Amino acid sequence: MSSQSFDLIVIGAGPGGYVCAFRAAQLGLKVALVEKRPALGGTCLNVGCIPSKALLHSSEQFAFTKHHAAAHGIKLDGVSLDLATMLKKKDDVVAKLTGGVAALAKARKVTVITGAAKFTSANTLAVGDQTLTAKNIVIATGSAPVELPFLKFDGKQVVSSDHAISLPAVPKRLAVIGGGAIGLELGSVWSRLGAEVTVVEFLPKIAATYDDDIVRHFTRSLTRQGLKIETGAKVTGYDAKKQILTAEREGKTLEFPADVVLVSVGRRPYTDGLGLEAAGLALDEKKRIPVNVHLQTSVPGIWAIGDVVAGPMLAHKAEEDGVAVAEWIAGKAGHINWDLVPAIIYTEPEVASVGLGEDAAKAAGRKVNVGKFNFAANGRAIAADATDGFVKIIADAQTDKLLGCQIVGRGAGELISEVVAHMEYGGSAEDLARTIHAHPTLSEAVKEAALAVSKSAIHAI
Repeated sequence: MSSQSFDLIVIGAGPGGYVCAFRAAQLGLKVALVEKRPALGGTCLNVGCIPSKALLHSSEQFAFTKHHAAAHGIKLDGVSLDLATMLKKKDDVVAKLTGGVAALAKARKVTVITGAAKFTSANTLAVGDQTLTAKNIVIATGSAPVELPFLKFDGKQVVSSDHAISLPAVPKRLAVIGGGAIGLELGSVWSRLGAEVTVVEFLPKIAATYDDDIVRHFTRSLTRQGLKIETGAKVTGYDAKKQILTAEREGKTLEFPADVVLVSVGRRPYTDGLGLEAAGLALDEKKRIPVNVHLQTSVPGIWAIGDVVAGPMLAHKAEEDGVAVAEWIAGKAGHINWDLVPAIIYTEPEVASVGLGEDAAKAAGRKVNVGKFNFAANGRAIAADATDGFVKIIADAQTDKLLGCQIVGRGAGELISEVVAHMEYGGSAEDLARTIHAHPTLSEAVKEAALAVSKSAIHAI
């Protein structure tokens, strides 16, 4: 067996892991990056964030061409779907980005080792026939789709999000179990491509972390597009032969025809096969790795980041974890503000949030002022046929400090970033309102919502 020693070993080459490795290399550390997949990038680049966004974009183009192009004076003889080409386009995007990460690793002189890592001691890993040692080891192994015990994934009729980005044909009837970001995004993709989609959510509303007014608008938008939304329904089983998904609501049995069922009820921390016990580590009640505020585990020299620790399972959160840990290991001052992690659902319209929503703020006893502005009154939105939705700013009633923002509308995921930036330095709604925004842009709706906090919106009554 060969043996190698490093300053830092990162297990897992997803957004958290590879970013941690790259930052550590920038700071002069000798770094190894261990990844069991043949391609770097983790779930996000290979089967998650990136391929799903490629499909969302392609399906949006298809839907526009089929349903909206004529209204813009674009006349077409006919529109048909070439699913194989669309899936190849998605795969090409993935290959370009994973290849780019590999090139960056090489340029930064990060040693990439392909294989599954397993702890043999607190500072030693076995990867195949290799033994790796390091003073510091970062666990960045991400998460995996949650499988329901009575609905095991078969990859054909009962699928996870991993499978749902590569279905060989458009389902006739797709049932999506779970009304969160992943289920709504992939449900939107296949709905645009011709599937009859039913979203079955156990909770009283989809997108459950968002304010009620945002969710009501969002639900109406999705329903107009053809998605059927069933809330307050607990799935009880699936008859694969009859192609019937059953659920229960208020004591009544519901039946939903479905030739494909997408189970999208969340993700679980992935620590399978790591041999954590050999390192002296134990998981918490939610199967996460316990860490302190500096993402250190109970074992000196072992750190954990991203989806395997508490917090939102989001790629950008994992990246910030990774940068901070690399800086702490190198003796620098790392920084993370976990209160300002934006969340986005990449449907059309998009939904985005940061900080406290109005409902959560009031439930916590906070006195707030709220400003709203509809895209229907925004010039760029009208010109771009993007009037569906609104911006909502939440500020402290006494200090005017920004507490949060929620947006439903075109490009919400891009628009939320300026609110995050203002909140990062403790800005007020007035600071945001007095920031010059170019005209005509969708971002003017953010400015107007901030003005509306003090009832000063210019373009609304």
